[in-house]
Order: sequence, then structure tokens, then C-alpha cells
Amino acid sequence: MSKIILENVTKVFSTKLVPRVVAVDNFNLTIQEGECFSFLGPSGCGKTTTLRMIAGFEDLSEGGIWIGDNPVSIKEKNLYVPPEQRGLGMVFQSFAVWPHLNVFENVAFPLRVQKRPKQEIQSLVAQALTHTDLHGSEKAYPSDLSGGQQQRIALARSIVTNPRVMLLDEPLSNLDPKLRESMRFEIKELQKKFNFTIIFVTHDQSEAMALSDRMLVMDLGKIIQVGTPRELYQSPTNQFVYGFLGLSNFIRVVRDKENVFPVGASNLPIPFTDDANATEKEGLLASRPNEIDISQQEGSGTKGIIEKRLYMTFCIEYHVRLHNQVIRVHTSHSKVFKEGSACYVSFKNPKWYSIESKEREEERVRRQIY
Repeated sequence: MSKIILENVTKVFSTKLVPRVVAVDNFNLTIQEGECFSFLGPSGCGKTTTLRMIAGFEDLSEGGIWIGDNPVSIKEKNLYVPPEQRGLGMVFQSFAVWPHLNVFENVAFPLRVQKRPKQEIQSLVAQALTHTDLHGSEKAYPSDLSGGQQQRIALARSIVTNPRVMLLDEPLSNLDPKLRESMRFEIKELQKKFNFTIIFVTHDQSEAMALSDRMLVMDLGKIIQVGTPRELYQSPTNQFVYGFLGLSNFIRVVRDKENVFPVGASNLPIPFTDDANATEKEGLLASRPNEIDISQQEGSGTKGIIEKRLYMTFCIEYHVRLHNQVIRVHTSHSKVFKEGSACYVSFKNPKWYSIESKEREEERVRRQIY
């Protein structure tokens, strides 16, 4: 079994600037066997620290971690199992391949540490290289290979011991966009072949959405929401999750029973009947750029002015001013409107969120420079 359980896991550390930082705050999570589970969040939210505690590279301040039925870190019992005994594979953002070793020796390294027989090393390395499309490159050195091939070396090295769990710490962020996309599919194919559990740490929502069976969004050391990619994208629990999972607009509005209005523009009603948070008179109306209709037909929506038009590969993006706020709208290339002209926008699936405190955003900025 390779189910991973975290109970009340907390990590506190200090820096020269701040005497006490709660990097991970009372983390409770169960990751099922064979699942591809992503940790998503901004820099400084605690996702990599959590991964390092699972790997055994960081000790806990409180709580416990189990891999399968075996505890690997329990703070109150002073229990700690070293990384090499946890049955994990790990791939880092920086590739972490040894430049003085050829491809074969890079991949064989963990097997040599385990003192496996020579013939077994030959067989297992050959299999790992075949599965990562590196067969024939055994004698090459990392400096002879591209970034994508170097990351394949790291993947081959991580699977050569047939780990129960694979930990991926932003492994694709140093690759170009096209290669990054293809590597996502290769990682999923490796999971099918080897049947390991994946924990994937990233700040890239498209990677998390493409790879994950389930995922969580972290903020300021806490779990904010857990679910499938579809659940999180369609039903974000708050403004932060909504804004983190894809392009978004937030219009500061006030409301009456049937409409909301941009602050300071009571002549620009936006139809909105959702009664959630009905006691709040002021909040944020959230919408996706691709969920807004735009027209020049008078009366077809809320009136605005087109300030900017940007041609993109998959759409035209319009920047539309509603009183003193600007939103982005995505349309097909067939809808072409002039900059400076009047338009009317209607929102297909708007959501209401409470206004977040400035202190939370300031704390996010502080955590990125610790």
C-alpha cells in the first residue's frame, strides 16, 4: 500500500527577518494509493516544505506522516525514517543530474547505493532508459543533452528503484512550453506503467489541472480547498482559489435585490440574483474572460468602452472599461470591434466573493522573500 497520510503536520522556522514563520499550519490530508495528487499555490505558501517533510528532507515541528501502514515521521515520538528508507522517488526542478557521470551511471546511482548486484543494475537501468526514451544514450553526459533529455535522466533515476511514491517538485518549470506539455503526458504514462502514487508540486495551474486526479490549493501555509480539477475550477471556495485557477476578472460592486453595480456607477446595473452572502452589500463579482459576451447592440448588456484590443493565438482579448474598472473579455477572431467604441457586456456565470483583506496579500508578498 502507498497511501500517504498527514495528520496535524506543522512546520515552524525562523529567518533573519522574521523570528517565527508558520510555513505549514496544521496540515491534514490523505492521498490515496495510485492517485496523482497536486499541491498548487503561490511561492511561499508551504507546498515545497510539505513535500520535503514527506520526503524526509525536513523534520516536522508537530504532527505525523504515514506512508502506507508505516509511520515515517512522528514528532511527539521523535520518530524519523531517513529519505533512503521511505521507498520514494523524487524529481527536482533543477534536474539534479551529476555532470561528471554519464547517463547510465546517473540512473544507476541509487541502485549502487543499495548495493544491488551488477546484473540486476544492468537490467533495471536498461528498462528505465527504455521507458524514458533514453535508450542508446547510456554513454552520453548531461552536458551533451538538451534540458528535456536531462529531465528524462532525472525521471529514469527516480523510477529505476520501482518506488511506491513519486515526488515531483516543479519538475517541468525549466522546460520550454511545448516540451513541458509533452512531458506531462510522459509522466502520466510512466505512472500507468509503474503504478506509483504521484505528489506533484507546482504553481502552474495548467499543469495541475492536466495531471491531477485530485488537487489542493494552499495559501499562507493552510489548505484552502481540496477536490478534483473540475470541482475546484467550477466551484472555488473563495476569491483566492478563483483567481489562482485561471484568468479572472474581479469587479468591486455594491448590490440591491436583483442587480449589482460597479462601485460609483449606479447607472450600470449588472443582473445578479445569487443570494449567497446576502447580508453583504459590497463585494467582488468574479467572472472568466471567456464567460462574458460582448456586443455593440444597445441594451444587450452592461454598457462599457473598449479601451484595448489584443490579437492572441486562440482569441481576441478586449479590455473593457466599466466606469473606473477594467475587465478582460475573450472572443473568437470573428468578433472585431474598434478601440474606443461603446459595447455591451453580459456575464454568463458570475460569482460573488467577499473582499479579501490587504493584510493577507501583504503576508503573501512577505513569504516570497523569506
